[in-house]
Amino acid sequence: MTPDGFPTVGIVGGGQLARMMIQAAIPLGIGVRVLAERADDSAARVCPEVDLGSPDDPEVLLAFARTVDVVTLDHELVDLGALEAILAEGIAVNPKPATLEYAKDKLHQRTRFAAAGLPVPAFADTPTAEALLAFGEEHGWPVVAKAQRGGYDGRGVWILDGPADAEALAVEAAERGVALMAETFVPIRNELAVLVARRPSGDSVVYPVVETVQRDGICHEVLAPAPVPSDVASEALRIGERVAELTQATGIVATELFWAEDGRLLINEIATRPHNSGHFSIDGSVTSQFENHLRGVLDWPLGVTDLVTPAVVMANLLGQDLESLGPRMPATLEDGATKVHLYGKGVRPGRKIGHINVTGDDLEETRTRAARAAATMTGALG
Repeated sequence: MTPDGFPTVGIVGGGQLARMMIQAAIPLGIGVRVLAERADDSAARVCPEVDLGSPDDPEVLLAFARTVDVVTLDHELVDLGALEAILAEGIAVNPKPATLEYAKDKLHQRTRFAAAGLPVPAFADTPTAEALLAFGEEHGWPVVAKAQRGGYDGRGVWILDGPADAEALAVEAAERGVALMAETFVPIRNELAVLVARRPSGDSVVYPVVETVQRDGICHEVLAPAPVPSDVASEALRIGERVAELTQATGIVATELFWAEDGRLLINEIATRPHNSGHFSIDGSVTSQFENHLRGVLDWPLGVTDLVTPAVVMANLLGQDLESLGPRMPATLEDGATKVHLYGKGVRPGRKIGHINVTGDDLEETRTRAARAAATMTGALG
């Protein structure tokens, strides 16, 4: 608790999601403490209260939790048993370990979702090469293989074109101790996402459906609202709200969807925390996903999620020479509706070092402006 009576939220993880939660907490008076692995982590650079330590160490986690009123996370890669130990001491953890299990364990997620009637691709537990081959023979190649635990944002996913790929991956996975599952390959029109903010009481709000534009497994753009027919948007919202209810989410839960070529909507992945597909909301919604995440984990009333303009586009900024960013900022800001968000992160190829939000009246025109601003910031325009 802060000296003036506001709760302190402890964020496990020092990445850009924690950094943007801190920014959302400041105007609300919420205290924030961060558990970061390194002093130069994105959130650690801007937070006055930082504990350095590994989220993999249960003792470090428990000591950190004892200094705050509620624990939340900027990633799901945390031991659930350690979070259960925090709960056993009477310290709030939101989202709960049972909710996080849906994001941590893809086979658990698929099994529970399928049992609840939620749309998922055909899948199977494939612990051996023989199981992978049998799945491919039954459902056809290519096959999508996934690490059951530990993968996120496209990591831990392999497209297997035939039996030779399956046998090679099975050998590699066995050597690394990685449990695999298999799914049918889904030809898609595009990818959508739905973000829901939920309180422990069950009250929830939902953001407009967005399209996420992926290239090489990395999200490059988010278009809000998604340019899809109204019936598709309505069904996507229904699925997102059902996921939030089934998982008993607290704070933000993001549901990534495939809009398949055959017209079906299928769940791809979920994230039980703020998500890249919701970064547009910082400047494009009445209440950002980060503010609503904090409101949700504190069981405070949730904020309105309406867009502030008819169109909002987010463009991710991928790894560049950091020294070049400052000189390019003035030109990037020539469009007065452009908002730049840098994460204070080091550079490596493909790494997200920030994003740009642009608001406007027409989606395609706004998308063009966002692309131009991102290209200016990254030097792609020369």
